[in-house]
Amino acid sequence: MRSAGSGPRPTVTALLLALPLAGCTPALVPPARPVPPPAAAPRIVENADFHLSGAIEQGGLVTGILPAGTRTLRLDDRAIGFASDGRFLVAFDRDAPPLARIEAVLADGTVLRRSLAVAPHGWKIESLPTLPRGTTPTPEFLARRKIELDRIVAARSLDTRSEGWRQRFVWPVAGRISGLFGSQRIYAGEPGAYHSGVDVARPAGTPIVAPADGVVILAAASPFSLEGNLLMIDHGLGLNSAFLHLSRIDVQVGQAVKQGQPLGAIGMTGRATGPHLHWAIKWRDARIDPAPLAGPMER
Repeated sequence: MRSAGSGPRPTVTALLLALPLAGCTPALVPPARPVPPPAAAPRIVENADFHLSGAIEQGGLVTGILPAGTRTLRLDDRAIGFASDGRFLVAFDRDAPPLARIEAVLADGTVLRRSLAVAPHGWKIESLPTLPRGTTPTPEFLARRKIELDRIVAARSLDTRSEGWRQRFVWPVAGRISGLFGSQRIYAGEPGAYHSGVDVARPAGTPIVAPADGVVILAAASPFSLEGNLLMIDHGLGLNSAFLHLSRIDVQVGQAVKQGQPLGAIGMTGRATGPHLHWAIKWRDARIDPAPLAGPMER
């Protein structure tokens, strides 16, 4: 028998239902989240074949072909552009270090690499132990020179989408080679600036032509202090030509020119000791030798 005043004992279910009312809410355990697998490391292919053609040497220019689906291309630590068909250019400055690396990333993340041994070039060096380098430039000259250099840098930054870089270059004029690319003088032990182009000596007024298709990016209306009447043409993909000391310029900025088209005439404006054409080529920041691009000169 149950004692007086005692009621029925609560069931286990009733006790569990009463817990929230007593402030003893049971802890809720969140469902476990799936842990994503670690990202797969990109596949790296060393000694990749970029179908390179050209001289891998100081002052040299090389062409190559990328596989379909390439997203980015770098030379050492710098991104460089390439054409829609995968063709590209790389060049090596006159004082380029002995090693370089090309790296391309494909759409699937695969990394293609190739290390390049850049061959040294035996530049013509002339020592003049008793001749001083020259006078110190005046503040007026430096102020003028800065304006000129800024114009040159701005011109070289233009991307005209020219396709002239695909062509085999021709000589702008035939004549006696009077100055070699890369040559340098040492004045009383102090190196002077090296020669940044190739000089062709011809009489003033001799016409010059475009070495390849391109777009005019600078045509000086008045002579620069060193370059004189300066003409610059962009050939695309960062490759451009400069023609110095001209007596006249027959094209204008923005004009598209074809290989072999007349551009102007030889002169001796600016810092020149006689009439000649100074032809210089740059790829991005690298100064390269124009002579191998044009090949043997036909006279």
